Amino acid sequence: MARVRPPVLTHPQRVVDAASGLRKADVAAYYEAVAPWLLPQVAGRPLSLLRCPDGVGAACFFQRHYRPGFGPGVRALALPDARGEGGPLLAIEDARGLQALVQMNVLELHPWGAPADAPDRPDRLVFDLDPDPALPWAQVRDAAVEVRGALAARGLRSWVRLTGGKGVHVVAPFAPGPDWTALRAFCRALAQALQDAAPRRYASGAARTARGGRIYLDWQRNARGASSVAGWSLRARPRLPVAMPLHWDELAECPGPAAYDLPRARQRAQALARDPWEGFAQCRQALPAA
Repeated sequence: MARVRPPVLTHPQRVVDAASGLRKADVAAYYEAVAPWLLPQVAGRPLSLLRCPDGVGAACFFQRHYRPGFGPGVRALALPDARGEGGPLLAIEDARGLQALVQMNVLELHPWGAPADAPDRPDRLVFDLDPDPALPWAQVRDAAVEVRGALAARGLRSWVRLTGGKGVHVVAPFAPGPDWTALRAFCRALAQALQDAAPRRYASGAARTARGGRIYLDWQRNARGASSVAGWSLRARPRLPVAMPLHWDELAECPGPAAYDLPRARQRAQALARDPWEGFAQCRQALPAA
């Protein structure tokens, strides 16, 4: 079988981020370098994509639905969105698809918590720890460890990733079986338990007025059609920070949620001896009842 070439990159010298001078070609080279680490997080899952045709700081927009202009490597899913609207969703399977997204000026990749071939059988949960900007980073790190402990007390091993923004994600895979309703009930109950135990530290309600001085435990990403940023994805922010997966023992030494920008993340990918989320994809633990 003839080898399929990746799409030709148009305008490779276009500056994507004025703060760093990074170009579209740098984005393509980055995603090529991190593909072995990134693809297990996104391949075969419906994706929401943040596209920035004119770079960071200009108008960016989310796209969930397939359009023929994406070209080879990006496939349409015979699957409507959560409201049954807007036409088919989209997915990629390999590095060719990843480069096709770069060609279409995609910076961020946000996968569903379920695979495309079983969209009503989630297999991972995520807690997004979103702190009040006034809180010190050390409190966010401590909160991530506390969420890890709460999950472990319920029989769930979890993994951690910096968001490249303000906080961290604590993510736990589980064996398919529970539906979205069961997953949301579990996540809601856990967030409420953490808030009840430490009401001055955590907020689990959606009202922003109740979050002052606290860390918002966003459990509501655990729903059909919801998504969260993938590990190794760039963020469309000045200097192109990265949503970086960590070993838990790395978190204590990490200086902040945007500790990795594109160059540093690429260096990390090339130096890694093993995946910081080793074992994640193979973990088939059972989600307990709420």
